[in-house]
Amino acid sequence: MMPETPGYRIFRRTTLVVLTVFVCAPLVVMVTTAVKPLSQVQSGFRWIPTEPTLRPFVDMWSTVPLARYFVNSVVVAAVATVLSVSVAVLAAYAVSRWQFRGRESFRLAVLSTQMFPGVLFLLPLFLLFVMVDRATGLELVGSRTGLVVTYLTFALPYAIWMLVSYFETIPRDLDDAAKVDGCGPVRLLFTVLLPAARPVIVAVSIFSFMLAWGEVLFASVLTDEQTRTVSVGLQSYAGEANVYWNQVMAASLVVSAPIVLAFLLLQRHITSGLTAGAVK
Repeated sequence: MMPETPGYRIFRRTTLVVLTVFVCAPLVVMVTTAVKPLSQVQSGFRWIPTEPTLRPFVDMWSTVPLARYFVNSVVVAAVATVLSVSVAVLAAYAVSRWQFRGRESFRLAVLSTQMFPGVLFLLPLFLLFVMVDRATGLELVGSRTGLVVTYLTFALPYAIWMLVSYFETIPRDLDDAAKVDGCGPVRLLFTVLLPAARPVIVAVSIFSFMLAWGEVLFASVLTDEQTRTVSVGLQSYAGEANVYWNQVMAASLVVSAPIVLAFLLLQRHITSGLTAGAVK
């Protein structure tokens, strides 16, 4: 490796400082706005609040039903994550370990779904949900179930693609050794492949959870007042007469906490999983 020149060192450090400021400045604005009275927010921006207060973090729960929105997001994101990862594990296991007719076509179809923007599926999904409701009485529009099904259509292709790529890097010698010990297909999956693929499974789970937690477009169309998620519910702080900017920032910090906490706790697994998935 070539030695680092002084000019390159200065350029690298300057770039890191600029990027750090670029990333941290919005976070500082959010925090300072969240601890100001509304009158101070509307009078003009100041980096350091003159009258800091935690009242916005209390009022944000009563201005809008944030607790209900929060519960909806947790339920939808958790169920969508569990279902997408469970189905993806089984699909990836079959594709990576068994030969069957249509195997390559299935892989191509899974990969091709990532080429289209999600907005193209909004109207077809809405019409499909309406037809299902009319035919079966199963209410999908305005329900958590409809959101879970919607997020499955986005998370599943990515999860299957990542897991297939990683399962194929696991040596088949491990399969043969497990079969010699009497392992069947199901036991082989749970005792050999899943422990080896833990980093990728964690990375895929975080991705699926983030997708469901922060999605706005489909949640704004397919939910009502009772099933609204936090990503859509934050818009409720903007009323006809006023916008509670301090409460918006406080609520944004609170609803971002689960994702940030998950990243901090599982950072090592996420990095390992993404690296392993990219190797293939």
